[in-house]
Amino acid sequence: LADNENGDAIRQLEYRISRLEGVLRLNKMITESGGKIFATNGKTGDFDATVEKCNEAGGFIASPRSPGENDAVLYFVKYFNTYAYLGIKQSPIPGKFQLLSGAQLRYTNWYSNEPSGRGEE
Repeated sequence: LADNENGDAIRQLEYRISRLEGVLRLNKMITESGGKIFATNGKTGDFDATVEKCNEAGGFIASPRSPGENDAVLYFVKYFNTYAYLGIKQSPIPGKFQLLSGAQLRYTNWYSNEPSGRGEE
C-alpha cells in the first residue's frame, strides 16, 4: 500500500479500537492501569480455562505488580461480586508463591494470615 493508504488504514483501525474500548468501558469489561489493559468477558470458569482464554485473546492472566494493578483486578471483583484468578502459583517452598512463569513475586497484598488457599487472600 502507498504511504497515504497505510496512514488511512492505521487511522481507521485506531478509530475502531477506540470505539471498542469505549463500549467495553461502558459495559464495565475493561480498565487500565500503568499502561496495561485489564479486561474480562464477565464469565466464570476454572483456572486452566481462564488462562487459555487469556492466551487466545493475546494476553495473560492478571498478575498484579503494583497497587494500581491490584486495584484494576479488584475493580472486576467488586463489580461482578466474585473472585478473580491471578497468574500466580505456589512455589516449591510451602507457603511461598511465584508467577506462573516461575519468576519471583515482587508485589503482594495479602490479607493477614494469607494466603490460605480458601479464596480469601
